[in-house]
Amino acid sequence: MPRYARSERDALADLMLSVGPDAPTVAEGWTVRDLAAHLLVRERRPDAAGGIVLPPLRRRAERVRAQLATRPFAELVAEVRRPPAWSPVSNPLTHELFNTLEFYVHHEDVRRATAGWQPRELPAGLHARLWRQAAVLGRLGLRRFPADVLVQAPGYGELAAGRGGPRVRLVAAPGELALFLTGRQRVARVQVDGPAALADRLRAARLGI
Repeated sequence: MPRYARSERDALADLMLSVGPDAPTVAEGWTVRDLAAHLLVRERRPDAAGGIVLPPLRRRAERVRAQLATRPFAELVAEVRRPPAWSPVSNPLTHELFNTLEFYVHHEDVRRATAGWQPRELPAGLHARLWRQAAVLGRLGLRRFPADVLVQAPGYGELAAGRGGPRVRLVAAPGELALFLTGRQRVARVQVDGPAALADRLRAARLGI
């Protein structure tokens, strides 16, 4: 079985070292150093990782991330590259399930913050896996959007979401839809069809977890 999470993790670690700790990312306000520290919180600090998705715990997660970010950058990246086998999200049984989308998206967070970036040619197997995972996020993230949202990944599938109303359609390759549906609309190359006001609202919506 292809190890897409492993290859995206390694590519991200290589890119982090190449661009350096102070390079920007797509995540507003975060440098590459901040992103590396975030990944360590997620995998190595179960006492704080809940704050990544649970607002009441967010302050602690941010405090721990800021503390980790003060460590030497090369050490941070080395730990990103070598996930702990005991972690619930990165042990040998869960690594591909929990990290394919995570590391693809964060790899693109660094790539697409650099001038002149171009979309990569991704393997069909990676597109298929990204579609399955992003579709789940899409159903959750778009469930309250005031329209009938049709998300189409030609050759991979489609999903219907939203509260109903006028039709808005998203069309792109799964990798681009994964970025759009995780809140990175401004760097995702996705065709958005529908009433202009709703299309603009969707491009600016807070999506993802």
